[in-house]
Amino acid sequence: MSDRIKYHLDEQVKKAIAFELRRCGIDVTTTVEVGLRTQSDEVQLAFAQNEGRVIFTHDQDFLIIASQNSNHCGIAYCKQGTRSIGQIIESLVLMYEVYTAEEMIGRVEFL
Repeated sequence: MSDRIKYHLDEQVKKAIAFELRRCGIDVTTTVEVGLRTQSDEVQLAFAQNEGRVIFTHDQDFLIIASQNSNHCGIAYCKQGTRSIGQIIESLVLMYEVYTAEEMIGRVEFL
């Protein structure tokens, strides 16, 4: 596993966030781009796990999954409507700069 965080963005996440993270040189996939639109949260998390990616989501269900199973590469959660796109990007870039991929394993970060 690389020491840098890679992100996978859930389907409710705005495309602008992926665009800006990539502009910062961060490796990002999105649910739509990888053909997982309408798939279950468990499928999304399994994809992220297989790819070694921290999943970023607005979906509270991921918090329930994380409370029952810490076998994931990390979850970054932001309740929808509580942060601007700019604030979300700043937070995800900060996580990328501060944490290694290994430090994110089993961790949930609230933005």
